[in-house]
Amino acid sequence: MALLVLFSTFSFTLASHYCGDVLVDSSLFGKVETCGMEVQKTSTSLNCDITKNNCCSDEQLLLEGQDTLKISFEKLDKEHQIFVVSLVQSYLYLFEYENSDKKTFINYSPPPLIRDVQVLDQTFLI
Repeated sequence: MALLVLFSTFSFTLASHYCGDVLVDSSLFGKVETCGMEVQKTSTSLNCDITKNNCCSDEQLLLEGQDTLKISFEKLDKEHQIFVVSLVQSYLYLFEYENSDKKTFINYSPPPLIRDVQVLDQTFLI
């Protein structure tokens, strides 16, 4: 679910370079490589301008992500802010552990062991 939200907020640009009807290169993140058949328009004369039709074309497909998920905490009203804070705080308290090192028998000392009664009577729990 988190990946779905993450990818729906991204914006992607897919760039493609076609030479005629043939796809030469496509890129998701960088610039596309051309086929090397770009037309150069260099003319020394002002009266004469000879140009060729370019058979190459570049296309860009832009996929924009959602912006509606970027809600600020300050835009919420007071009741919603209290609800969000209490929800987060109660969720974090779930993971606190209670200290279980309670020493209830600090002042109690066991009786001295004079003889082992179980061995003397030969009564063993099996």
